Amino acid sequence: MKKLLLIICTVYLPIVCMAQQSSTLNRQQKPNIILLFADDAGYADFGFQGSKEMITPNLDKLASEGVRFTQAYVTHPTCGPSRAGLITGKSQYRFGYEENNVPTFMSAVSAADGNEMGLPIKEITMGDVLKKQGYATAVYGKWHLGGADRFHPTKRGFDEFYGFRGGARSYFPYENPPADPLNLMERGFGNFEEHEGHLTDVLAEESIKFIEKNAKAKKPFFAFLSFNAVHTPMDANPEDLAKFPNLSGNRKIVAAMTLALDRATGKILDKLKELGIDDNTIIVFTNDNGGPSDKNASSNNPLSGIKSTHLEGGIRVPFVMKWPGKLKPNTVYNKPISTFDLLPTFYTAAGGKSKNLHDIDGVDLLPFINGINKARPHETLFWKRDARAAMRKGDWKLIRFPDRPAQLFYLPDDIKELNDLAAIEKDRYLVMYKELFAWEATLERPRWLLKKEYEWKDVKRMDKFWPKN
Repeated sequence: MKKLLLIICTVYLPIVCMAQQSSTLNRQQKPNIILLFADDAGYADFGFQGSKEMITPNLDKLASEGVRFTQAYVTHPTCGPSRAGLITGKSQYRFGYEENNVPTFMSAVSAADGNEMGLPIKEITMGDVLKKQGYATAVYGKWHLGGADRFHPTKRGFDEFYGFRGGARSYFPYENPPADPLNLMERGFGNFEEHEGHLTDVLAEESIKFIEKNAKAKKPFFAFLSFNAVHTPMDANPEDLAKFPNLSGNRKIVAAMTLALDRATGKILDKLKELGIDDNTIIVFTNDNGGPSDKNASSNNPLSGIKSTHLEGGIRVPFVMKWPGKLKPNTVYNKPISTFDLLPTFYTAAGGKSKNLHDIDGVDLLPFINGINKARPHETLFWKRDARAAMRKGDWKLIRFPDRPAQLFYLPDDIKELNDLAAIEKDRYLVMYKELFAWEATLERPRWLLKKEYEWKDVKRMDKFWPKN
């Protein structure tokens, strides 16, 4: 009997241990994923984008350690639809998520879903696909994809949530509850719990707890840090404001808010290094739409346009991706990509097979970035809101307006979109115009419609970027 036990201990137990170690190693080999998502930041408002006013050393370091994308686009020029495209990996217009943000208090003229408007529950999310790959998943910050319980993050593929369901709130804790309960801080589902301190710092601290817990358990994780910085209201810490003595007004405040965003990023990067998992973590930093310069003093230079417009300043955003050992540091990728590419990119990085992803518009970016695939990730991209629409085909961009003829621009020579070539490129103009309409004919009708006055205001905002005749 003793001899049998000795054989078991010396022969079979090492095999079992090796199998357990192999299982643990396989889990550890899956990269952790962190998505840092800013809100309403300006295209030019980071050091790695050329800013001389902003203080962003941590984000600049991230850019130097990864790939910076010069032609990264969102799927819509406003918060809610942009997030819907990001989180589903597809054009949100195809499921009727078109008409600006989810209305609250029934401000919509009409709505297919009555009071309960949001990301349709039939749509698969980034959280869903990564959970199937064995990931722990969490959202920290702004949700803005539907306030009703059935749209809650913990019912859309995320294990943990600390944030708010709505679109904007104070960065400091409320002493009195706001009129809109969707902008109260909530932990998990239904546990409303206001924070202490400035919210941008708090979101980093909360995410770090999630990172530490899963690193200790050797479980791959996906943390979606959906910052509300630098969206209004303009709230900043006095000590952050003091760092910008040469700025004033909202420009000074947005600089201080950006500094807080960078500090939060630095805390996360430092924690990854401390835990020894920075070399096995994908980090992406980007933004939900162009900066609304008329509201938060952000800068989209050298682009024309702002949030809510289809000019480049409304839809082109800062974008950085770091993946040690997979992406060459301090490089630039110049071909157009979209935020809906992140879902398939994360899924395949997590070990998923791209053939198992159905009905999406995004692509795995890695083969394109590394030069295995020399083509553009997307030859054509589309944007739409009501009668307004835009498409980019190759390096040409068509913008259709509700109150004037469409215009055609060649972006490599005209980044500010000032030189309308529609009259010169008549054949190209007609082909693209028809292709835009053909794409529209495939879409589901908008799930809600807002008053035309909102659309009219945005058209007037766009007009300010063209010279007066």
